[in-house]
Amino acid sequence: MKIADVICSGGKTGFFFDDQKAIKMGAVPDGAAYRGKPATAGFTAVRQAGESISVMLVLDDGQIAYGDCAAVQYSGAGGRDPLFLADDFIPVIRDRIAPLLIGRKMNDFRAIAEEIDRLTDEKTGKRIHTAIRYGVTQAVLDAAAKSRKMLMAEVVAEEYGTKVSDREIPIFMQSGDNRYENVDKMILKGAMVLPHGLINNVETKLGRKGEKLLEYVEWLKKRIARLKPCEDYKPVLHLDVYGTIGIAFGCDMEKITEYLIKLGKAAHPFLLRIEGPVDVENREGQMLALKELTERLDREGSDVQIVADEWCNTLDDIKYFADNKAGHMVQIKTPDLGGINNVAEAVLYCKKKGIGAYQGGTCNETDRSAQVCTHVAMAAKPDQILAKPGMGVDEGYMIVYNEMRRILAFIDNAKKI
Repeated sequence: MKIADVICSGGKTGFFFDDQKAIKMGAVPDGAAYRGKPATAGFTAVRQAGESISVMLVLDDGQIAYGDCAAVQYSGAGGRDPLFLADDFIPVIRDRIAPLLIGRKMNDFRAIAEEIDRLTDEKTGKRIHTAIRYGVTQAVLDAAAKSRKMLMAEVVAEEYGTKVSDREIPIFMQSGDNRYENVDKMILKGAMVLPHGLINNVETKLGRKGEKLLEYVEWLKKRIARLKPCEDYKPVLHLDVYGTIGIAFGCDMEKITEYLIKLGKAAHPFLLRIEGPVDVENREGQMLALKELTERLDREGSDVQIVADEWCNTLDDIKYFADNKAGHMVQIKTPDLGGINNVAEAVLYCKKKGIGAYQGGTCNETDRSAQVCTHVAMAAKPDQILAKPGMGVDEGYMIVYNEMRRILAFIDNAKKI
């Protein structure tokens, strides 16, 4: 089948764009908003509504394939592309992308996705915004699947030499700031990885000596014991601390290691993962810091796992961190990679290198990007996948879980025919 037309529509995401720099500089929470001035280029407020662009590919038989362009909550931070606003980037899709796709056969996903992912901005010479590459390649995958009368997961599996998973990928839920009530929802729904926690402030969430996070881990363990849906329920505890442990302990690796071991013991019998224990504000320094922490924990015989996130954004970054064992697991933050072909590549590369693959993303995505990412995950088989979008728990989990179950049911039914 061929593409007859390309149509775009601006939309909203499941969360917000937050100016991370302004928040770190002391912007004050004010209900669902923040008080303070933005500090990152493009922001008109510290928190503003997340925006997306739906890219619809009209096939010559009348079918419509689509994907959603979206960027992470903390756009413009950690070396990422700038704030993604629909009015700014719809013209780019119309002028640069549409002419490349209209009239093209859509039987192949990988080659076309790689072509889109290599496109550069004519003025800057840099690759076009990650969000555009992300959404357009989702639409290309959907178009290839519709053309070949296959699931998107089947297309990815066929083109990357894998098999679609015959079981669920563990789903990781994130709590946002509602880190107590939302944990109850997670436990009641049997989440296999929880709660994220949003530990992004030393004074209010971590504690100057880490005491507040320690108390929270102890509370988590008790809450799971009280509400567990079945006797053998044993989720992984995964907490994102946004570099606050490094701040609290002055980046003293020995003290940080001792604290992480203490947290791990408090979490027992549950496995503890700590995402972003330190943030040293540059890629090489971040890699070296996480590599050292990983080695220290392993030498001490601790089962606490370090998860790389900040400064590990692109496919090249992920390979760099994986090659150097900078963490026990790497977050593959899907919108940051541009084309979703890179997401499949990243998961498979991490597995090849023996490092955990967490196919993540952001609360600031859409239902469509979450569905397409679920298909990629079922083909590439990461260790865990993020429930997204939003911070409400129920909605993101429903979208990812239900899409996963549809894929499993379809594959199971196909085996019976």
